Amino acid sequence: MKTIRLNTFLPFLSWTKNYSKETFICDSIAALVVSMMLIPQSLAYATLAGLPPQAGLYASLLPLLAYALLGSSGPLSVGPFAITSIMTATALAALFTQAHYSPEQMLIAASILALLSGSFLLAFGVFRFGFLTNFISFPVITGFISASAIIIASSQLGNILGLSIHSDNFFHTLESVIQQFDNIHAITLLLSAFLVLFLYAMPKLLRAVIYKISKHDLLADSLSKITPVLAIILSSFSVYAFDLTQYGISIVGDIPAGLPSISIPNWQALELDQQDWEGLLNSALLISIIGFISSLSAAQTFAAKQRQRINPNQEAIALGVANLSAGLSSAFPVSASLSRSAVSFNAGAKTPAASALTAIGIFLCCLFLTPYLYYLPIVTLAAMILLAVISLFDLAAIKRTFSYSLKDFSALVITFVLTLTQGLEWGLIVGIAVSIALHLHRSSSPHVAILGLVPNTEHFRNIERHSVITNNAILSLRIDASLYFANARFLEDKINQLVAQSPEAKHIILTCSAINDIDASAVESLIAVNQYLKEAGIEFHLSEVKGPVMDRLKHSEFIDKLTGKIYLSHHQAWSDLVSKD
Repeated sequence: MKTIRLNTFLPFLSWTKNYSKETFICDSIAALVVSMMLIPQSLAYATLAGLPPQAGLYASLLPLLAYALLGSSGPLSVGPFAITSIMTATALAALFTQAHYSPEQMLIAASILALLSGSFLLAFGVFRFGFLTNFISFPVITGFISASAIIIASSQLGNILGLSIHSDNFFHTLESVIQQFDNIHAITLLLSAFLVLFLYAMPKLLRAVIYKISKHDLLADSLSKITPVLAIILSSFSVYAFDLTQYGISIVGDIPAGLPSISIPNWQALELDQQDWEGLLNSALLISIIGFISSLSAAQTFAAKQRQRINPNQEAIALGVANLSAGLSSAFPVSASLSRSAVSFNAGAKTPAASALTAIGIFLCCLFLTPYLYYLPIVTLAAMILLAVISLFDLAAIKRTFSYSLKDFSALVITFVLTLTQGLEWGLIVGIAVSIALHLHRSSSPHVAILGLVPNTEHFRNIERHSVITNNAILSLRIDASLYFANARFLEDKINQLVAQSPEAKHIILTCSAINDIDASAVESLIAVNQYLKEAGIEFHLSEVKGPVMDRLKHSEFIDKLTGKIYLSHHQAWSDLVSKD
């Protein structure tokens, strides 16, 4: 029993038992491919977060090792992620709005944010609070991420156009671009256009050429992922060879070689007041929620393909420790990237060891490659960010939501608009509120069906959908929801309405086949309904009551006061009452 429990909290004890040479080769290939993606992405997402480029590399070291030890998904690629990066940038912009600050202070604040986010995620897992994320609906997530993609893309307009723009607001950014339109740097814009085209077209071209030569899908897919690395090499060489800095091309400059020091961030250097801490806590909570949802959805997707099971609480713990390690190593909040995870899966990752092997690749980059990134143009990172966020804007999901439900679509639109106009945090907070409000609205007015007997069967169906047999003395009613305080009064009103419309009714049968739970308010409503029907000369019956619901009813006065009976099946109730009449 202890062994099972230990394996639950330390998943690596399970997969290392049968770790083979073949599995190692698969994980190594996946790690190599992901490393080629992660190195440029880590640099780009660090700049997106408003931090020095090395912070992205640091965010790809210890967090990956932490996930390898505690996570359970082989393909999941933890590290810098576009959404958490822009949320980090938003949190830091709010913290340093009116203050003079240095890159070191920004890095300290980002590390504190990672520690707080990690603490929330750890609490989600340890206290099994992961279910709270279920209150955020898919339309709200779609609206939030789509708006975030636009904000991320707009945040790079300054780098793409060679303008000085300091704003995390979409409309303020557009206003700044319009005001500085005459100052657009032509060479920067030209280089941007070339890089975007290169990053978009080259993967397709590389894949086609490599597949034509090798006839191997995996090899073609894997090697096509080196395009960002090629972009870094070519753009850096161009800046160095043609001395493009003299023409106004901005470069990354010095990136400290070596590994990050492990320490608690010096929060005292920031001189934060209570309001600052509250802002960081709120931002960290929202970052942890979004990070957990995106990571869990990706992990579950790949687990289903591999016929494996993902424990949401354990994933929260793994991500929590990953963020804590990021906070202790001068990095910023991390999450799982769906695009990198998909690449890892397609490249053959089998176990979380792929994450550890990827960390080794980043480790070597930190030690030996950073001096060669000196001439890397900022515009190259901006172009990578633009291409990366295109996939975040899910137009197909927006169309599906519109076709399926206007209420859900309205939640999507509200979240989308508020995220663009009021910022990421308010957009998500209102989105969560809308999700809960929609749930309460739906459950407070559940579907109710009046039933009739399907001829020559024992089945009962909705009289509005099927040709059925009815009896004026018997009203058969089915409510398709659990009963609780929000819809208890609705049930009372519905039965009162039916009684008023059915003067010949002598019996009402409430079919409970769809009622999975019942609370105290609903029981009180049933007692009130029973009393009302008794005074009207109508017997109240129940059928097909589930065990847990019956257990609740037995602990109340309802059964003792019930004027009718509780039947095992609705057909039994119908037959018994028809024979009496």
